[in-house]
Amino acid sequence: MARSGASPVGGWRSRIFWAVLFALAAGFAGSIIALIAADAAYIDGRAVERVLASREIMAAAWLSIWTSTVTTAIALVFAIALGYSLSRARFPGRLLVDTLVDLPIVFPPLVMGLSLLVFFRTPAGRWIESTGLTFVYHQRGIILAQFFVAASFGIRAAKAAFDEADARQEAVALTLGCSRWGAFRRVGLPNARDGIIAAAILTWARAFGLFGPLLVFVGAVRGRTEVLPTTIYLETSIGEIKTALAVSILLFAIAGVALLLIRLFGGWRTS
Repeated sequence: MARSGASPVGGWRSRIFWAVLFALAAGFAGSIIALIAADAAYIDGRAVERVLASREIMAAAWLSIWTSTVTTAIALVFAIALGYSLSRARFPGRLLVDTLVDLPIVFPPLVMGLSLLVFFRTPAGRWIESTGLTFVYHQRGIILAQFFVAASFGIRAAKAAFDEADARQEAVALTLGCSRWGAFRRVGLPNARDGIIAAAILTWARAFGLFGPLLVFVGAVRGRTEVLPTTIYLETSIGEIKTALAVSILLFAIAGVALLLIRLFGGWRTS
């Protein structure tokens, strides 16, 4: 029997708890909205018209979209393979691989651009480019740089998803006659579905906003290797702050729509 005077479930402590959580959520969301609103209030109609009428900026927007999408597709193959291996298997060098996955997350992205540039000046890198597979100052280089910087986020998210999935269900599938591939495809992968979608979101978002490594490795040639983050840099460098902010709003809009579509078509759980 409950003590007299005991707080009922959902009492004042519970209300305070949820009020604090909602206040923090509202504060974070409000700060992001405030930043975007400040950008929108600063620019004028002429800056927006210039951005929308510029073939170079629209080309940079399209280049940002398709390279980030291709990068995400490639990275997801590695994310699923490495995430599953690190979660389910024990093999020699596992700790080393697990550590190397995190390196691109912890060191500055600019280092990756410099490292790629140096690599393609080595005999191995020059041989690769001599076959006609050019990366330095080329659109292929955008995808390569995006991949090396963003893939680790996808791998880490995929591993977390497989860690949370019940491995016993795969073991049951194996005892019922499934091959390892069949158990992975029919049980393991569907159970980690939401985590794989999270991996895709993290990878695409990181690739789409990449700046430093691209500036070093592929440059910012208008109509060839210029993406939206480098457009913002170029416009700022010549004093066109309003145009740069208008491009920033365009970048926010494209990223927001893309992430929303990933959630909708991926069946993201929002409840």
